[in-house]
Order: sequence, then C-alpha cells, then structure tokens
Amino acid sequence: MATTTLDAAVIGAGVAGLYELHMLREQGLEVRAYDKASGVGGTWYWNRYPGARFDSEAYIYQYLFDEDLYNGWSWSQRFPGQEEIERWLNYVADSLDLRRDISLETEITSAVFDEDRNRWTLTTVDGDTIDAQFLITCCGMLSAPMKDLFPGQSDFGGLLVHTARWPREGIDFAGKRVGVIGNGATGIQVIQSIAADVDELKVFIRTPQYALPMKNPSYGPDEVAWYKSRFGELKDTLPHTFTGFEYDFTDAWEDLTPEQRRARLEDDYENGSLKLWLASFAEIFSDEQVSEEVSEFVREKMRARLVDPELCDLLIPSDYGFGTHRVPLETNYLEVYHRDNVTAVPVRDNPITRIRENGIELADGTVHELDVIIMATGFDAGTGALTRIDIRGRDGRSLADDWSRDIRTTMGLMVHGYPNMLTTAVPLAPSAALCNMTTCLQQQTEWISEAIRQMRATGRTVIEPTAEGEEAWVAHHDELADANLISKTNSWYVGSNVPGKPRRVLSYVGGVGAYRDATLEAAAAGYKGFALS
Repeated sequence: MATTTLDAAVIGAGVAGLYELHMLREQGLEVRAYDKASGVGGTWYWNRYPGARFDSEAYIYQYLFDEDLYNGWSWSQRFPGQEEIERWLNYVADSLDLRRDISLETEITSAVFDEDRNRWTLTTVDGDTIDAQFLITCCGMLSAPMKDLFPGQSDFGGLLVHTARWPREGIDFAGKRVGVIGNGATGIQVIQSIAADVDELKVFIRTPQYALPMKNPSYGPDEVAWYKSRFGELKDTLPHTFTGFEYDFTDAWEDLTPEQRRARLEDDYENGSLKLWLASFAEIFSDEQVSEEVSEFVREKMRARLVDPELCDLLIPSDYGFGTHRVPLETNYLEVYHRDNVTAVPVRDNPITRIRENGIELADGTVHELDVIIMATGFDAGTGALTRIDIRGRDGRSLADDWSRDIRTTMGLMVHGYPNMLTTAVPLAPSAALCNMTTCLQQQTEWISEAIRQMRATGRTVIEPTAEGEEAWVAHHDELADANLISKTNSWYVGSNVPGKPRRVLSYVGGVGAYRDATLEAAAAGYKGFALS
C-alpha cells in the first residue's frame, strides 16, 4: 500500500475540483485531485442518460478567470448536450495541463483528522493513503444517487439503471417495454428523449412538476462571436446577480399594472430559458398571492398543451407554487403523453411497493411488466456525497453522524469540528438551487484558495470555524429560508426526499451576490467567524 504526502488533497474532478487544482497548483502547493470516475467532468461524466444537457446557457456555464480559456472553446447550441459538455471539461483539463495531478478511478472511503499533527489522512478503496494538510471537497451537490429505494430491485430480470449511473455504451430501447420512475428535471429529459424509440413507455408519476419550454437554437460563427465579445461583461456581472445568471430581478410586482405584469411574464416565458423563474418577480418566493398568480400563468400554458383533463390533473401542480421546486426546461415533453405508446401511471395514492422479476408492483397489486426500469429518482442532495465517505474530525466525531442530527455549515465553506476541511457545493451556500453552478463554484473555490494563500503568507497552519461563527451563519440562513416559500414545500430542496434526513433548506436563498459579499467581508475582517492558528 502506498502513501502520498501532499499540501492539499481535492476530492472530485468536476467543475469545482478542476479549478481548485489549478489555483492551488499556481500557488506552488503539492496538490492532487482524486475521482472515482474514469474521466474528468464530475456531473457531466456520470449523467450521460438520453437528453442530458445544460439548462444554464452554455456561455455563462463557464470559467471566467481566463479569457483565452473561455474563447478557446465554441459551443454548438445555447443548451448543449452531455457529450459536448464532457468534451469541454476535457478541453479545460488539457488546456491547463491538469491530468498529471489527477488520480482517476480512485475512490476515497475515509478521511480522518489527526489532531496531533493537524493533518488529514485519506484512505482509498484499495487501501492506499494520502497525508495532507488540507482536505478540499469538490464532490458536487447532486452526486449521491438515490438508488436502493424499493424492495426486490435485485430480483428484476431485465435492466434496472439509475440515470446517474448510465452505461457508457448506452441502451438499445428497440422493442422494449420501459418504465421511468421519476418526472423531475432528469426524468423529463429522459422521457422526452426516448419515447419515440421504445415499444412501450410507462411513466410512474408521484409529484407533478411545473415545466418551461426550452428554446435551443444552434450557434454558428455569428452567435459564437457575439457571446465571446461579452466575456468582460459576464465576468463583471454574473457573480453579483441574484442567481449567478446574466438576467436578474428588476421590477417589483406592486410597481406594475396587471397588464404590465402579464406582458413581463409572457416575455420571460417566450425567452425559452429559466428566466421566468429566476428573473421575473422575486415575490414568487415570498408572497403567496404573487406565487399563485404566476403559478396559474404557468398552469395555463401547460393546460393549453395537454388538453386532456386527466393528464392535466396528473401532470400540472396545484398544491405548491411555481419555483419552490426545481423548475425543469423541456422540449415537447408534455406532448409525449399524447403518444399511443406512452402511459402516465399515477403513484401518489397507489405507490410503488416493490420491484418484481417481471416489473413494478403497486400497492393495489397491479404489476406493470417491463424490460427496462429507469430510476430518475434523484439524489441525497448536498450532504450525501460527503456522508458516504467516513469523515472524522476532532475527537473522532463523524460528519455523517453530525449531519444525521442537524445539517450545519459555516457559509457552506467549512464545518465546525473539522479543521482544514474546506468544502464546495454543500448545504447553506447557494448551490444547485437558484444558482448557476459555475458562478457559485468558482466563487467558493476562489475563496478557499485565497484563504490558504493568506494562511501560508502569515505562517498559519490551521483554520476552523468557531462554534459562534457557525451558529451565526446558520441563524442568518434559517431566517432567510423561513421567509421563503421553498421552506414550506416538500422536495429535495429541504431534504424531504431522503427518509430520516433532517429538514433544512439546503441552499442559501439570500442571493448569489449577497452570499459572495458576506464571504468576502468575513475574509477581509481577518476571517471573522473562523479561528486561525
């Protein structure tokens, strides 16, 4: 068994991990990134299911620290698919010469803090160890799939696959009876993509979803030149908007007439992006009356396309507000249910009880016979990627045990009791929800890199949040979250999709720009809320 000694160990080689590796290496640190995948890309390596693509515009889902790196890649569409995105992340790894410091097919199973030496010992699944001063987690907000949900899954005689573990060789659907469990953002992409290829498609629907139509034009030389000319503008504005997108909330609901509000909603809807959700009216998150009016606007659009009253009842939400769950973008998704080979199976009141050798059994005893079962059943968001590693901090405390009782972090950057463990894409920071991921991940990785630089410059070796600092951030986070309608609904945003998970709004809802300001102010004040020694 081998031991590697490092200044910093980075877990993950996706958007955050690649950038963190680059920045720390530029400081002259001995640093290495580890990923259990066989290639770089993180989310965009694992999620290769049919229809997987951006729902942030490609030209903003970008690194903005290097204009040459930005301009060296040209996108083919406004919202490109997984294969192109994975190629882009490989381009980044090659352009920055990162591969020589990345260990792929290397799963980290444990990380233990040694209080005598103030260093972390990481262990791989093969028994190798890594000795590092800093442990930096870049594991992703949505990277721990909910796979083992139903009794009998191993009994199924056909193919059962989770969308986040899709086989690289793909799946031949010709002549197959296929069932999809889940109709969130991922499920919608799969359903609309495979309906024409299967013999029969059954979609098992528990929670209806608001969905917005995607407009996805191809990009030629003119469009590429247009967005590349905006690099400076995007670099200056994206980190300061509410959601890290190029558009932002500009008008208050009460300042507009009903006619003006309707015109604004129509205009944002026709944009064919997430603009209606992330830049129409901020009051949809706090004012129940505004939420209902905007929700009814979206329902009206969906009813016009579905027509069938039974489909409308099954597929259009009525018990929660637009935007309080993740809003998917879709392309002719609703029309899929008009196909003769597609059946929507309601399972809210007649849930799935087990998987049989020949298909899916519901509570009333009905068995739907299938050849392929696709589980678009989501993730243990925010916490799952780290709780599936045995992480031990001061006095042997377990992060999995701590978070099983109460999900707490300090600004989503550290956790009290775990010195020198710096985190990205974990709870209580803007991540995945209400945030363009690259905007937020760049900000977090840059903060971490600067903190380490400052420590080295001043001879400090340990950084850890104080108990008081963490409590202040949790209280601030919860005050904002409790005033937001997201906290009043059940979804992965509050962890309700994971049995026994403590309920807390997982993402910071105060805005990307406000979060950035708070973290930078803490750093400028000598890392207020953190103890350095």
